[in-house]
Formats: sequence, C-alpha cells, structure tokens
Amino acid sequence: MAVKMEKITFNPEGEEPVDFFVLEQTTIAGITYILVTDMEEGDGEALILKDLSKIEDENSLYEIVSDETELKAVAEVFENLLEDVEFVQ
Repeated sequence: MAVKMEKITFNPEGEEPVDFFVLEQTTIAGITYILVTDMEEGDGEALILKDLSKIEDENSLYEIVSDETELKAVAEVFENLLEDVEFVQ
C-alpha cells in the first residue's frame, strides 16, 4: 500500500504557485529542513528546503539550500533517513 505524501503549495513572489510533495523532514542544529519532490510517484526533481520562518510568522518561509557544504550534510542525513533515496548532483 502506497503512503500518500503531503502536498504543499509554494507561492513564489511574482510567480505562479508550485506544488511539491514532502518526502521527509528533519531538524539539524535547530533548523528545520524538508525534502520535497515535484512528482508524487516515480523519479522526480528533489529539493532540500530550509525553514526560515519565525514562530510568530503566519506562513512558513522556505529557501532552497544552495550552500554546497550545508547541502551535502543535509542530503546525507536524508539519505540515512530514507533507504531508497540517493542524491545525484
């Protein structure tokens, strides 16, 4: 039985809304990261997003992790959490 992934919609400023499916979430050093994909099934594009929102914010604010050192470290954590996930750069 397939597990239904949570779908979230991002509304980039000045752009059309984009839907992503959450594969996993983790917190490292007090920062929350989510691994998302553009396809609910099959191999899709994956992104690691960093939660920049504050507790008092009404909406969440995410940024794509682009720093190579941070990206590599967080990707390794997600690979360990999800046995069937491998990141290709």
